[in-house]
Amino acid sequence: MQYIQLGNSDLKVSKVCLGCMGFGEAKAGMHTWTLPEKESRKIIKYALNQGINFFDTAMGYSQGTSEEYLGRAIKDYAKREDVVIATKFIPRTKEEIEQGITGQQHVENCLNASLKRLDMDYVDLYILHMWDYHTPIEDTLEGLHHMIVQGKVRYIGISNCYAYQIAMANEIAKSKGYEQFISVQGHYNLIFREEEREMKKYCDENNIAMTPYSALASGRLAKKPNETSKRLEEDSYAKGKYDGTKNQDLQIINRVIELSEKKEVSMTEISLSWLMSKVASPIIGATKLHHIDGAIKAVDLILNKNEKEYLEELYQPHHLVGVMAENK
Repeated sequence: MQYIQLGNSDLKVSKVCLGCMGFGEAKAGMHTWTLPEKESRKIIKYALNQGINFFDTAMGYSQGTSEEYLGRAIKDYAKREDVVIATKFIPRTKEEIEQGITGQQHVENCLNASLKRLDMDYVDLYILHMWDYHTPIEDTLEGLHHMIVQGKVRYIGISNCYAYQIAMANEIAKSKGYEQFISVQGHYNLIFREEEREMKKYCDENNIAMTPYSALASGRLAKKPNETSKRLEEDSYAKGKYDGTKNQDLQIINRVIELSEKKEVSMTEISLSWLMSKVASPIIGATKLHHIDGAIKAVDLILNKNEKEYLEELYQPHHLVGVMAENK
């Protein structure tokens, strides 16, 4: 395993971040394919044994049961100081606003609930899951600052935002003496490269770590077109993100297949090697042990300039989908 410094922080993380959206009580969440605790623990333990020390979860994953599963597994299989734990909080709800709960109180309430589920005293990276249009960013930043001062959070990140939003937030934080966002978690892979318009350039110039999700496009970049999986069959949310561009994406997927056969490696290794050359540490979901094996092999696979350009050549602009389609 390779390890890197995560942006403007002293966090040393594995080049692979294990995404924990696939862990949790299926009846409690938006996905039917999530793993129960016993199977989740096997994946987490295996990841730790392979050198992965970076784990990403969220209060919104399976109503917090993902955090619970991860917390119990880490307690049993690792030393807290040896791992980097990231979790995410959602914007204030309409009910909270009506009750007069401030942005600062919201941050603290969400964090305390996550820490309780994780059974931890602090998180290494606390991430705003999506831009909050109903709360002044100054209030959110102040709330996060207080949590850092109290030792409950080490660093902060943001997910599902535009480049101008993180740039504006970080300038406000700087002017007020608050901590800045050190990472961005956006939607980025070989068949969805809209982050390259502005976000990647901003992050590269300011040493902001990119830790993208959907690294394999919900499995599309790891399977031949005639292959399927439970997630591909049942995840209507993931289908909505890619079905509209199926034909143009297929041309790129075919080049992944071609290159994987030429180099005698898996499609996963080709797709992730390309992404790892662009970002800090992509978030890799795993519901089977071999998913972790493929991600780890990708760390050591180096694509040359011509191979990367060959994979990129046919890309066409996409409309924003998923959470970012609602960022307005």
